[in-house]
Amino acid sequence: MTDTFSRQRLAHLESLSAELPGRGLVGRMLGGGDPVLWVWHPGTGRQTIVFATPAQDGWLFLWSPSGQEGTGDPAHAAGLIGKSLEEAPDP
Repeated sequence: MTDTFSRQRLAHLESLSAELPGRGLVGRMLGGGDPVLWVWHPGTGRQTIVFATPAQDGWLFLWSPSGQEGTGDPAHAAGLIGKSLEEAPDP
């Protein structure tokens, strides 16, 4: 079960990672058996870690601060992450 879970998580994060360059973002997979995706915006220097986690109705991408989107549309999720990394941080 854990192996299947890890493969599903990795597949979701890889699909998101593939969408990042088209939005001017850089990503790198971290964590080996429990992968997470590090995302960096070269223009602002802001970064976040994205998790993929099972939810009641499928899987979700989660990132700080308080970002959340379903894994069904990784292009949309990449756009949301990009917007959050473009914005000025709260004081």
